[in-house]
Amino acid sequence: MEIDLSLWNQVVFIIGEITLIIILGLFLFALILVIISLYSIKRGKLYFPHLLKAGMVFMEGLIKALFRLFGLEDREMLSFFVQLHNAMNKKAFEEIPVSERSIFLPQCLRSSRCPAHLTPEGLKCRSCGECSIGYWRKILENMGYRLFIVPGSSFIKRMVKKYRPRAIIGIGCLSEVKEGLEMADKMGLVGMGVVSLKEGCVETLVDWDDVMEVALLGVDPSGYPMEFVNHDKNRIPEPE
Repeated sequence: MEIDLSLWNQVVFIIGEITLIIILGLFLFALILVIISLYSIKRGKLYFPHLLKAGMVFMEGLIKALFRLFGLEDREMLSFFVQLHNAMNKKAFEEIPVSERSIFLPQCLRSSRCPAHLTPEGLKCRSCGECSIGYWRKILENMGYRLFIVPGSSFIKRMVKKYRPRAIIGIGCLSEVKEGLEMADKMGLVGMGVVSLKEGCVETLVDWDDVMEVALLGVDPSGYPMEFVNHDKNRIPEPE
């Protein structure tokens, strides 16, 4: 049986053209996403958030490369991803009662002198005053939040499975928050992220006003905890 080489060559040529068009189309799409992202960052306002999120998930590697080409570091991209994710989830988060939300703090926020011990549900804060967690834990728990101080994502998955919150707030360094938000998406949770001010493994810092800004979403102002309304940062214990 003879093969018509001219026909075969035409097929290969067409496949090659289609492949090239797809590659160029994806590159152009990624470039458009990067331009929209850069414009959003510059203006401080998100444009086409659903398109941006879908594109960043689907083409993260290429978009990262283009961001670097435009002089944007990975950290800036991760920060934009967290802002984008929070903006998209804000409305859904506001509609979920506080009683159905959980907050996950990283254990690195505690003091190096912390007397708390690890339990199957994470660290149990003793409100010893060595760091700021004890002060804010009481405020958040009085609001109705279930709060956990955890050493890793395995604890988060375990607590989500046990208590079944509909929404979570994750606090940590940029990479941890990004991974946590992606994990929340996969678990069908409404996730919000707060990035710490200082990264590391010991005595990191977070702006508690940033945490409360997210925690108070959807909460009637009349229900704001008085400790927060009247708080004076100079009197709130922070890690030394």
